Amino acid sequence: MPATARTTLQPIQSISAETALEIALEAYIYAYPLVLMEITRRVMTNVPAPDGRGHAPANAFDHRREFPDARFADVVRPNADTLYSTLWFDVSSEPLVVRLPDSRGRYHVMQLMDMWTDVFAAPGSRTTGDHAQAFAITGPHWMGPPLRGVAELRSPTAQGWLIGRTQTNGKSDYMPVHVFQDGMSAVPMSRYGKPYVAPEGRIDPEIDMRPPPVQLEAMEAADFFALFARATRLNPPHANDYPQLARLGQLGLQPGRPFDLGATGPVAQNALEAAPRGALRRIAETMHASARRVNGWDMPTSPVGTYGTDYLRRASVAFHGLGANTMEDAIYPMMEIDANGRPLDSAQPFALHFAVGQLPPARAFWSLTLYNEDQLFTENPLNRYAIGDRDRLHFNEDGSLDIYIQRDDPGGRKTANWLPSPQQGAFSLTLRIYWPRPQACDGTWKPPPLVPTRG
Repeated sequence: MPATARTTLQPIQSISAETALEIALEAYIYAYPLVLMEITRRVMTNVPAPDGRGHAPANAFDHRREFPDARFADVVRPNADTLYSTLWFDVSSEPLVVRLPDSRGRYHVMQLMDMWTDVFAAPGSRTTGDHAQAFAITGPHWMGPPLRGVAELRSPTAQGWLIGRTQTNGKSDYMPVHVFQDGMSAVPMSRYGKPYVAPEGRIDPEIDMRPPPVQLEAMEAADFFALFARATRLNPPHANDYPQLARLGQLGLQPGRPFDLGATGPVAQNALEAAPRGALRRIAETMHASARRVNGWDMPTSPVGTYGTDYLRRASVAFHGLGANTMEDAIYPMMEIDANGRPLDSAQPFALHFAVGQLPPARAFWSLTLYNEDQLFTENPLNRYAIGDRDRLHFNEDGSLDIYIQRDDPGGRKTANWLPSPQQGAFSLTLRIYWPRPQACDGTWKPPPLVPTRG
């Protein structure tokens, strides 16, 4: 055992097996988001240069230039509303200065997330406006002077993830979005205002490049908790975590110090080895248990994006959708059942009727996206995977709106409002509401049920 491993807190000798297992489950749930983020960071930055698919060396932007289509299978439930700009930052040595051009009124949000998955800032249309702007991401211990005209955004951790989403109104809108993306820059503070060329990234052949969730779920407890301990050296716990840290200390886990499972006592070791299976089950199940169901829609509930000490909720959101916005920036109600409580099936045509004044309450925009049973886009003659307020929809004479969800073209004016379902099999829907109004989040507004029709 390395000498440094002896500096970890020793577990309490008198702890019972029952208490040890309870704490071990808490420890896994507490550590899960950080470990998933660390694995994801390694995979997505292990490239020589940005590749247009979300991968880039640390402190460099990568921009997606087009929407996914029916061939896309990199992630489930993809987005056909915004083009992404992502950056994994490392400000352990010095701050990183990010500049954004004027968006000319185009909605965008640059979500900044620490390594525990908490959103600590969200520059963009809602918070800082659409004008050209610059901000410096600083680390938790940075003490240097500020830059004139550059806002400081202090990250709770030295590493983290910027996820930028820019409103894109269909394929014909790609070019102006690309211009906006190309105007973004990220420069170390010491090079700000000077010529700068980002260095080429170095590929580490030892890094496992399998999908991060696959890696994490295959990890033995010893590797999981050892990686957690290493990741906390640059990414310290939050200030309100001390009660939880005291609990972890009873099993010999102390953030920032090396951890060797084999050096713990048998009670702690047995508990920690048993933790992953039960904790992962609890993480996977809690999201559905906490959802508020309205007319067949699973409506999001707080907290999302910022979690305080709700560690189970934080882990569950990371499990189901790493990189979630706060509800103030976007919400994503999801549906898998119709108005009669039956699972959605493409053999049945449906209609979604929005009464006058009951369209999704968005300050930016809204869309409805359909996914097949694999949670991916489905091929269809229109290559239409989402429909919303930026499309040329046909409204009824009274101002209400019907969206037709079926596998066959409804024909005539209805085609404008047609969201094609798969030729066979189950499907699900996600309603995306960007910059939602308060009534979309507080339960005042209720999305309508999906009603079976005769087609």
